[in-house]
Amino acid sequence: MSANYKNWVPNGMIKGLTAGTVVLGAGTAALLCTKMNPALKTVLAGTAGAGTLVFGAMTAWSVYAHDKFSYDGKRQLSREIVEGTAKYFTLPEGGIGLDVGCGSGALTIACAKRNPHGRMIGIDRWGKEYASFSQKLCEENSDSEGVANTEFHQGDACKLDFPDEYFDAVTSNYVYHNITGVNKQSLLRETLRVLKKGGTFAIHDIMSESRYGNMRQFVDELYDEGYEAVELIDTTNGMFMTKGEAKILGLSGSSLLVGKK
Repeated sequence: MSANYKNWVPNGMIKGLTAGTVVLGAGTAALLCTKMNPALKTVLAGTAGAGTLVFGAMTAWSVYAHDKFSYDGKRQLSREIVEGTAKYFTLPEGGIGLDVGCGSGALTIACAKRNPHGRMIGIDRWGKEYASFSQKLCEENSDSEGVANTEFHQGDACKLDFPDEYFDAVTSNYVYHNITGVNKQSLLRETLRVLKKGGTFAIHDIMSESRYGNMRQFVDELYDEGYEAVELIDTTNGMFMTKGEAKILGLSGSSLLVGKK
């Protein structure tokens, strides 16, 4: 059985939006055919028609995004991002790595494959927003890929249940921008807190200034604190995706923070 990494745009979302479009469209048509006060009909039909257009546009975007992110589709953007991030992740012999917000286990498993001499731990809270993702799914995917050097646990990215400098490498992919009400640079620091001196990191997210603040300054701060290497790489310039794809998919500002502590 092959691994099932799911899709960042769930099928249930597409079905719900499609149903909403159909219902609103039918309602608009029914209102136009109903005998009532002309002014009231205009308001009601106009409102329903506008709703139809909005739901239709959301449905079209969801179908487009689902196709781009699908592991079985032609574009396979998710696979490209996961494998591209994993290339920056290195474990020493017998080392332990951490994937924060592992979702369906894709990045954890990709890193484990590239570092068979080490061990990977993936953590996630597996909330209701991504109800189809779970610890069981991660374990099943790891088994399907024939990977034995992984383990998965419930965890909180805001407060990692590990001591300082515990891991030899840390990684994460498109997680922190989803966490509301928390300073994103603080989340980065919490992840880097558990990284050993000399350990490597590869963290990919939408690091736009509106979400993350001044990341160039953050890079300088890490250097000032003694980090050996820090680089912020724009992944929307053809590395993982084009700027056009990033804009349509809402991923503008996507960057990879890599380096060595």
